[in-house]
Amino acid sequence: MTTVRLPLFPLNSVLYPGLVLPLNVFEERYRAMMRDLLKAPEDEPRRFAVVAIRDGHEVAPSAPGMPDPTALPELGPAAGFGPDPAKSFHSTGCVADAATIREREDGTFEVLATGTTRVRLVSVDTSGPFLMADLEELPEEPGDEAGALAEGVLRAFRQYQKRLAGARERSLTTGADLPDEPSVVSYLVAAAMMLDTPTKQRLLQAPDTASRLRDELKLLRSETAIIRNLPSLPASELTRGRTSLN
Repeated sequence: MTTVRLPLFPLNSVLYPGLVLPLNVFEERYRAMMRDLLKAPEDEPRRFAVVAIRDGHEVAPSAPGMPDPTALPELGPAAGFGPDPAKSFHSTGCVADAATIREREDGTFEVLATGTTRVRLVSVDTSGPFLMADLEELPEEPGDEAGALAEGVLRAFRQYQKRLAGARERSLTTGADLPDEPSVVSYLVAAAMMLDTPTKQRLLQAPDTASRLRDELKLLRSETAIIRNLPSLPASELTRGRTSLN
């Protein structure tokens, strides 16, 4: 497997290949990361790796708080992630390619990146101003019957969307708007479903596309059945916008 060394950006969410990631960067460790990425020539990719946090805080405490108001805030690139940061992160993540990094007048950054390749976390380096990681690139294998599974997932996803919107007779996304390439389908559906982080992480680290699609088909059928019996859908407005594959 190919090994790469990239800046590491832990988040309380899962990034998938092909999906867009907007970031509001305000912590100094991540501002330092963006300043470093801006040093790269404009014709070279500005890449960093995103991993979901298993145990820790996306934003480190910046002031004393409860239960000890006298405790000093944590500092440094690994703040909030304990003595061994690698244990605080899920081992499978995704490389992000930053198309836009815009520095604001106050020194914070507005970033727009897109997920590209799955990676496995090998080690984490905390010696610099921001986290660096050694990563192994993970190939996306199709698996058995990925094409047929993708068709089934798309049908189930349309039903899930309708139920979630509370409008059985109306489809939120037409067939022309949805992809048909199995791996793209698998990542789009994983990103669009309303699932907790551990479940989204499980889908990211599936051994192949077909396995991910099989898992999604079970989840879609289960979630659609649950939604059908709910008395109300307070978060249904979240489904009214399109998911962008950029």
